[in-house]
Amino acid sequence: MTANEDQEMELEALRSIYEGDECFKEISSVSFQFRIGDREDTKAFILDLTWPEMYPETAPLISLDSFFNNRISAGTKQLILSKLGEQVEANLGTAMMYTLFEWAKENQGALMENHKPVVTAVMSSGDAMSAASAGKKKEKKEQLTKSQKKRIINRTDNKGELPRGWNWADVIKLSRTGGKDDE
Repeated sequence: MTANEDQEMELEALRSIYEGDECFKEISSVSFQFRIGDREDTKAFILDLTWPEMYPETAPLISLDSFFNNRISAGTKQLILSKLGEQVEANLGTAMMYTLFEWAKENQGALMENHKPVVTAVMSSGDAMSAASAGKKKEKKEQLTKSQKKRIINRTDNKGELPRGWNWADVIKLSRTGGKDDE
């Protein structure tokens, strides 16, 4: 069998095995993502695997560079890649994607044993000030009733602006009332 025939057979097998599995994602016919662990789990990570042209005779390209993995330290990523590299060497020449995914799932605890989530949030000076004032009591905005909101909406046009002259006195009524000298 040629490398392309092996790839086609393995692709069919992966599609049938992981059909409906939210952890498996086929990016292209030679590129895949597999999430190890639940989304909310801090020890979860995503494996990005890409087949080179001569796969399975050559090793697949394994990456942990997806945005989901930003919370994993560089040391932990290096450990995962080295352990997966050992599995790749042991299975070189055979279809190994399923084996790699399942091995990573089974050994997630050992791979993430020394994992401490990395915090990558950058705070601007405005965020720092708001975080410092978070302890202070916030003023509540005045809450309008439903009828008050309806009256405001009925008075405004489609842009949210009050119509021209909304607070003018009715000039016609004033002219009709007249004064005492009009008699």
